Amino acid sequence: MSIAILTDVTKCIGCAECVVACKQVHGLDKDLPRVWQKNDGLSACSWTSVIQRPGNHYIRKQCRHCLEPACAASCPVGALHTTKSGAVIYDDQKCLGCRYCMTACPYGIPRYDWDRRVPYVRKCILCFERLERGLQPACTTACPTGATIFGERAELIAEGHRRIKAEPEKYLNRVWGEHEVGGTSVLYVSDIDLDFMAYKPGLDIALPTTTKKAMESVPPAFLGMGATMLGLNWIIKRRQKLQGQSEDKED
Repeated sequence: MSIAILTDVTKCIGCAECVVACKQVHGLDKDLPRVWQKNDGLSACSWTSVIQRPGNHYIRKQCRHCLEPACAASCPVGALHTTKSGAVIYDDQKCLGCRYCMTACPYGIPRYDWDRRVPYVRKCILCFERLERGLQPACTTACPTGATIFGERAELIAEGHRRIKAEPEKYLNRVWGEHEVGGTSVLYVSDIDLDFMAYKPGLDIALPTTTKKAMESVPPAFLGMGATMLGLNWIIKRRQKLQGQSEDKED
């Protein structure tokens, strides 16, 4: 079974209870650290945020948990991977710190924990440990209006289309996440366009298929660079040795 979250933008009141619940469950710092790239509320200690748009619209932003995640496909050591539940999680014991995942993500989600001496990538993990215990993600249990709900992905997609069909004048005719980048486990229905949340709106193809060839060249590239650096090191030391011998003869 593939699980998912469906957020109905028309129901969100911007209370940020989901943000508070996420911080409490995962022991994240209450204070938002300095923002380095995007002023969207996400950081190493804020894994979900609420963005306000014109017309009193509030949109939750979090990891979309792609069915074929570009972040995992771009990681040369497998630090990011998809669990059985569908949550895309991160293993900091494997991380090289290359931050390819941050570049690869089509939604700009992963953040680097710059405020720590040993920084790691941080993002929403869909409360996968709670899922393994048969519980819902903390954010969906905390929402007071039912704007964000949890369930089986196929059922939530059907629910999204049911709402659109029932009130076509209220919603745009689209379930965000149903097809984008091969599909995601975080879905949306909305009365405003949400394409601003992606780098390349309307991209339905799964990104790992476009990056496979490039990533296959990463290991040889590392080996080639290592060999080049060793060669340069040998040449520099050789020149220093010859120069030292020449100076000794002159003395």
